[in-house]
Amino acid sequence: MYQDLHASFAVRNHGSVAPSQVDPPLRVGLLGLGTVGAGTYRVLQRNANLIAARSGRRIEIAMVAVRNLARAASLVDRDAVLVDDPFQVVNHPDIDVVVEVIGGTTIAKELVLQAIANGKHVVTANKALLALHGSEIFAAAQAQGVVVAYEGAVAVSIPIIKALREGMTANRIEWIAGIINGTTNYILSEMKTKGASFADALADAQRLGFAEADPAFDVQGTDAAHKLTLLASNAFGVPTRFDKVHVEGIAQLESADIAFAERLGYRVKLLGIAKRGAQGLELRVHPTLIAADHLLAHVNGSMNAVMVKSDAAGVTLYYGAGAGSEQTASAVIADLVDLCRTADTSHRHRVPYLAFQPTAMVDLAVAAIADVVSRYYLRLDVASQTRTVPKILGHLAEAGVRVQQLEVFDHPSDQALNAMVLLTDPTQEHVLRGALAALELWPSVMGFVKTIRMEHLD
Repeated sequence: MYQDLHASFAVRNHGSVAPSQVDPPLRVGLLGLGTVGAGTYRVLQRNANLIAARSGRRIEIAMVAVRNLARAASLVDRDAVLVDDPFQVVNHPDIDVVVEVIGGTTIAKELVLQAIANGKHVVTANKALLALHGSEIFAAAQAQGVVVAYEGAVAVSIPIIKALREGMTANRIEWIAGIINGTTNYILSEMKTKGASFADALADAQRLGFAEADPAFDVQGTDAAHKLTLLASNAFGVPTRFDKVHVEGIAQLESADIAFAERLGYRVKLLGIAKRGAQGLELRVHPTLIAADHLLAHVNGSMNAVMVKSDAAGVTLYYGAGAGSEQTASAVIADLVDLCRTADTSHRHRVPYLAFQPTAMVDLAVAAIADVVSRYYLRLDVASQTRTVPKILGHLAEAGVRVQQLEVFDHPSDQALNAMVLLTDPTQEHVLRGALAALELWPSVMGFVKTIRMEHLD
C-alpha cells in the first residue's frame, strides 16, 4: 500500500497552478470523514487552485481513515487511499500533516501524540482534546519541532486564535467575553423571542440539528469552557487550565427570568469570560445579563461572537458562525495553508502554539468563584411584597449587598406570589451567597433565589 500511495503522489496532475510547479504538494492524512472531515475534503477539492494560489503549494488529501470504507468510497475520489486503521495514517512515511477531526479525548490523543512522535504536523478541531491535554501535546510538539494548529477548535468560522496570536501581539489583553456555543445561543434566542421553556427550545434545536441527541456538553457549559480555556491561554500566556474554569449551564434558566430581564433592558447570554481581576485570573462560563443595546446582545440564533479588550487596540469584536461542516473546514484549511507557508521554517521562528513563547508562559493564580466581584440579577418569589420588601432590603444591606434597582412583577405561574427582581451593585460572590442562604430560610420567601450574574463589558 505504501508503494502505491507514493506512486499516486508522483502521477497526479490537478491543473496548472504556478506554485505547485515549484513546490511539492502538502500531503495530508485525514482522520475522520464525518461532518467536519467531509466538509474539509469538499472545500479542498472545490477550491484547490484558489488555495494553491494563496498558499504557494497544493494541498492534497492522500489518505483518509474511516470506520465505514464503503460509505467513504462514495465521498472521495480515487486519489485518496482509504483505510480503516487510523494508525496507518499517522505512521505513513509519506504523510506530512495529520488532520484530526474524529473528536474525543482517548484515541484522538493517542493518534495526535503518535503523529507528533513521527515528526508530523497536526491540525485539529478538537477543543476538548487541547483543553484537557494541551500542555502535554504542545510540549511533545515543541520537542519534535512540529506544528499543532487548531483554529477550527474555537468559534469555527471566526479566526479568533489567529487574531489573538498574531493580530493582538502588541497588546496587553484585559478581558475576553464571548458567545462561543451556538447551541445554547440558539436556545436562549428562542426562549427570548418566543417565550419558550428551556425544554421546548432544546427540542426545537435538536429537531433543526443545532443540538445533539445528547446535548449535555453544550447545555451544561462544558463545550464553551473547553473553548474558553484555549482563548485564555492565548490571551494571557497561561497553560491550559480547564480544571480551573467555573462552569454553569443554562438548563436551570426559566423563560420568566429572560422576560423580566428584557423588561429591565437586559438580555441573557451564556458567556465565556476570561479577565484579569483583583483576586487573580477569572475563568468562568455562565448565563449572564448584558445590556440590550450591547453588541453581544444582538448575536442571535446559532451565531458566535468574541469581544476582546486590550490596551492598545481597545475593544474589538469578532462575529461569525460557530458551527457547521464547511465553516469548520474553512478554519481547518486556513491552518493547512499556514503550514504550506511555514513548514520549512525553524520552529523557533513560527507563531507559538499559545501565542507566547513556551519559556514565557506564566501559571497565573486563578480566582475562586467565591472571590469574584460581580453585579447580580436576583429574583425572589415572595408571598406578600408589601410587608416583605423593606425587610429584604434591610437584610441585604446589613449583609453588605447594596441594591441598585428593584421591581415587582406578577409571578409567572402562581397568583398568590409576586416576583421581586433586584439588581445589585458589585458584590463579592461569597458575600452574596451568605446573604441569600439566610433569606431562603424566611417563610415569606418561597424556594431558592434565582441568581444571574451581570456584566457591563465596557
